[in-house]
Amino acid sequence: MGRVFKFLMVVLAVLVAALAAYGGKGYVDAKLASDDLRIRANKLIAEGRSGADLGAERLDWLLRVQDPAFLDHGGVDFNTAGAGATTISQSVAKRLAFKQFQPGIGKVRQTGYALGLEQSLTKDQILALWLDTAEMGRGPSGWMTGFFEASFLVFGVPPSEVTDTEFLRLVAVLIAPASFDLLQGDEKLVDRTERIERMLQGDCAPLDHGDVWLEGCR
Repeated sequence: MGRVFKFLMVVLAVLVAALAAYGGKGYVDAKLASDDLRIRANKLIAEGRSGADLGAERLDWLLRVQDPAFLDHGGVDFNTAGAGATTISQSVAKRLAFKQFQPGIGKVRQTGYALGLEQSLTKDQILALWLDTAEMGRGPSGWMTGFFEASFLVFGVPPSEVTDTEFLRLVAVLIAPASFDLLQGDEKLVDRTERIERMLQGDCAPLDHGDVWLEGCR
């Protein structure tokens, strides 16, 4: 029994070391890519496609829904109500670091990459990259990528100029873009938008860290 236990402990130690190395690879990859990503992010900011260009209030709404502690955490968040398993930093890491993301072990490298981004870029730069790469669902001419792009394609104006409800519809699709339809009457999208509105008004709150669907605002 003792020999089996020692063997299992060795196997466990090897697995932990392998996972740590995989996460470390993500971190190093982000550091190596940081110069190019910084240039890309600064270009987006100069073009008026940054978080600040949403307007202060609307940026606050977006962050309260997507990543409430974004401005304070270092890439991961295990505690904040409604934050869920993926921060904005992890989300953009998934899109920048993988040709095809595989859940499970891929989360380890994704998290390492997110930590590397946080060490290399400013929050404004990370947010600009995230907004530019966000999956936004089906649009007039096919699949839409980019928060600003979706606003232009669906509503004809930038996010700062749409109505409050239209802005929250854009925010609402981010959780599952393939499941919602910005172009047609979509009862599921209306329901999620209304939950977000109630949360922002202070009428309800997420039940816990994992309540990204705002069941607490049903």
